[in-house]
Amino acid sequence: MTDTVVSRAKWLLLIHQVPPKPDYLRVKFRRRLQRLGAVPLKRTVYALPTGDQSREDFEWLARDIIAAGGEATVCEAAFFDAQTDQRLLEAIRASGAQPGSTMVPAPSSEKPNGRVWVTRAAIYVDRIACAWLIRRFIDPAAQFRFVVPTDYQHQPGELRFDMYDGEFTHEGDLCTFETLCRHYALTDPALSAIGEIVHDIDCKDDKFLRLETPGVHAVLDGIVAANTADVDRLARGAALFDDLYTQLRKGRP
Repeated sequence: MTDTVVSRAKWLLLIHQVPPKPDYLRVKFRRRLQRLGAVPLKRTVYALPTGDQSREDFEWLARDIIAAGGEATVCEAAFFDAQTDQRLLEAIRASGAQPGSTMVPAPSSEKPNGRVWVTRAAIYVDRIACAWLIRRFIDPAAQFRFVVPTDYQHQPGELRFDMYDGEFTHEGDLCTFETLCRHYALTDPALSAIGEIVHDIDCKDDKFLRLETPGVHAVLDGIVAANTADVDRLARGAALFDDLYTQLRKGRP
C-alpha cells in the first residue's frame, strides 16, 4: 500500500474560509483561484499539482485570506483512488490555465553593494524582472544564486527575493518587483509601468490591464521555452527589460 501511494501524483490543497462580509471578498479570491488554475475538490478546498510555484501561489493567497479576516491552510495530499487524480487533471486542462504565483522591510535609500541575491531556480516573470531591476538599479555588482528551495540553506548576508519568507517577496497585493521598488524608493514612472506589467502576469489578477502586457508575456514565454539555464534566461530577459524601459521612458503608449 505504501509503495502505491508514493507512486501517485501528489497535490497541494488550499483549505480556506472567506469572511461572509464584505461580499466582494468571495468574488476576489474565487477569481484569483481561477487564474492560478486551481480546481475545486470541495466548496472550500482547492487543488493544484504539487510544486514550488504552486506552493508559493497558495501560500501567498492563504496569507491574503487570513489578512482579510478569513482562515486558510495549505497542505500536501495524495489520493488513493486514481479517479480523483484523473478528474482533477482533466479539470485543470479544461480550465486552460497553467498552474505552478513576508513582511516588507521599511523603505530605505541605502542600497546594497555586491551582495548575493538568492531566488528559486527556473526563473520566470517576476524573478527575471527582479534580477534585472536589482542589477540595473539597486546593486550593480549583485551576484545571483538560483536554488531548489527544498535543498537550500540560507547563509548569513544573502538576500532572498521572490521566495516565500524571503527578505523581498509578495506583500499584500504587490508582486516582488513592486516590493523592491517600494523598499528602495524607485519612483521612476517607467519602472512603475514595468511593475504593473509584471504584476498582472505574475499575480494573474488583471489589476492594471496595460496594453503592453500580453506582448511582454508572450516574449517571456518564448525566452523560457528557448532557454533552460537560468543565466541565459536572465541575460535574454535583461535585454527585453532594457528595451522595454527605454521605450516606456519615451512616454509612448
